[in-house]
Amino acid sequence: MISVEGLSVEFNATILFKGVSYVINNKDRIALVGKNGAGKSTMLKIIAGIQKPTSGVVAIPKDVTIGYLPQVMILSDNHTVMEEAEMAFEHIFKMQADIQQMTEQLASRKDYDSNDYHQLIQQFTNKNEQFLMMDGTNYEAQIERTLLGLGFTRKDFDRPTSEFSGGWRMRIELAKILLRRPDVLLLDEPTNHLDIESIQWLENFLATQVNAVLLVSHDRAFLNNVTTRTIEINCGKIYDYKAKYDDYVRLREERREQQQHAYENQQKTIQETEDFIERFRYKATKAVQVQSRIKQLSRIDRIEVDEVDTSALRLKFPVTVKSGNYPIICNEVGKTYGNHTIFEHVNLTINRGEKVAFVGKNGEGKSTLVKCIIGEIEHDGKLTIGHNVKIGYFAQNQAQMLDENLTVFETIDKVAVGDIRLKIRNILGAFMFGGEASDKKVKVLSGGERTRLAMIKLLLEPVNLLILDEPTNHLDMPSKDVLKDAVRDFEGTAIIVSHDRDFLDGLVTKVYEFGEGKVREHICGIYDFLQEKKIESLDELQKKTTPTLSTSPTISEEKKSAARSNNKLSYEAQKEFNKKLKKLEKLVTEYEKSISEEESAIAILETKMSTPDGAADTLFYDAHKKHKQQMEKKIELWEQVSTELEEIKKKNINIEP
Repeated sequence: MISVEGLSVEFNATILFKGVSYVINNKDRIALVGKNGAGKSTMLKIIAGIQKPTSGVVAIPKDVTIGYLPQVMILSDNHTVMEEAEMAFEHIFKMQADIQQMTEQLASRKDYDSNDYHQLIQQFTNKNEQFLMMDGTNYEAQIERTLLGLGFTRKDFDRPTSEFSGGWRMRIELAKILLRRPDVLLLDEPTNHLDIESIQWLENFLATQVNAVLLVSHDRAFLNNVTTRTIEINCGKIYDYKAKYDDYVRLREERREQQQHAYENQQKTIQETEDFIERFRYKATKAVQVQSRIKQLSRIDRIEVDEVDTSALRLKFPVTVKSGNYPIICNEVGKTYGNHTIFEHVNLTINRGEKVAFVGKNGEGKSTLVKCIIGEIEHDGKLTIGHNVKIGYFAQNQAQMLDENLTVFETIDKVAVGDIRLKIRNILGAFMFGGEASDKKVKVLSGGERTRLAMIKLLLEPVNLLILDEPTNHLDMPSKDVLKDAVRDFEGTAIIVSHDRDFLDGLVTKVYEFGEGKVREHICGIYDFLQEKKIESLDELQKKTTPTLSTSPTISEEKKSAARSNNKLSYEAQKEFNKKLKKLEKLVTEYEKSISEEESAIAILETKMSTPDGAADTLFYDAHKKHKQQMEKKIELWEQVSTELEEIKKKNINIEP
């Protein structure tokens, strides 16, 4: 569908990539990966026609349409959300106008037997069939589904776009691109401004609704759930794998190991051949063999091992003195703007050394509570910062707040004080800004490079409470892994505001969920939290959609009949309801099986603990306690699902005829 041939790009004699060729096929789901600064965003711009390559061509058929979402763009502020989204259907509106014009002509003209009239009928028929095939009458429903999926509410539809933050306006642009249904989608970090629920919606949309997509993302879980092909840009070359991201990582390592093994064997053979030639070069009796070996050597196709970019971020957060046992205590904390309540009655305690996540839809107050903690904004209630707490704060827009006219070195030199100024070059080198890179202007840095530079500023002063608001936006996979390890090894306390499931997995042990003006505590990891939320969401959905009929004897039979008629479900709704019913039944069975397994494990441990040797082994007691806790949690979930299932079975659900 799109053919990239011999593509090369150079900036100031620095080669981004050279001689790159590949094809984007119909139904491809491609992840474009590589370190920050490797040229991923540049590749998308070239395919989108925004930037010209140094050499090479991108061949795009005339009838192929492209939708491009950049990392940063200038957005309009002159429309409402709905009006802006409707701009995706300008071609539909033009088609409607053409059909209306032809309809008026057919009604007013009288030359029914003329060729012109017959041609007009044919044009009208073709245009109308095309309009119906494009589902032109259903565009409002498409807009609504897409905006709701990306996190907007119906109340937002008539609000001016100027009232929304840059992240929310980027969602509007993403909605417009998705609604246009282009043949090829080019998405540069589409998840940076989305919350977890919106990301999951986008995953499903891209996996099922689009024709072909080439995307850049540093969200590993997102890539694994969407893509089936991975193109890596590394050291100026590309490597194409017909596999999702995790499989690509494994296959890449296997390929390099095979190359290395083959290279070492070949080098051994070459060395032996050269030794033979050198040993017998001047012996007449070996002249034929020597010449044969020389020809053999010249015919060898030399094996090359793929060049690996071994530059790596080295990150360690320095810790100052220990804080008190409870760095953060919120007691009935709330925040309102006029009549709008962000959250209220927030009660939470974060213990020293804990790593916790703030999650929830955008606009529910995660960053607001962070700003209350650092004292940037006022709040209601009592918020106590513990004894000796020193806060290090990485803001969501930290990278955009850098002065673009300064160099990398000047940026750090401006904020460094004391002896640390003597170590600026070393610090920059540790963050992959060594050598000439430290003299780059901030305005030429990629998004990931700017994020790394902003992170350096955070490291200049030791802290014992890290607050990181979307720290992984624009960071590449290796840098994210290094940051994750650094936060995990950090001896202090950490609050992480993030939508990146893979980054939070194995890092946090407590999740604070923001939503509907409340903050709910979940003592679990991120994937356990998501699993629980699916059950809760199903319960909430059922409560909203299950009809309830009054059985009061004072209501007439006519009113009862009308009520039943109004509360019947459509056939499609009934199908969806039955699917949910089966899911609940399956969940009940799975929980019962899991509880039985826990009971068996506990019984075995209790038998062992009853022996003299077992009674003295603390490992048995620890395991027993763990299994008991797991069983209690599963019983609680089983009870919730069982209760919900029984309630659903009691309902009298009718199918509309």
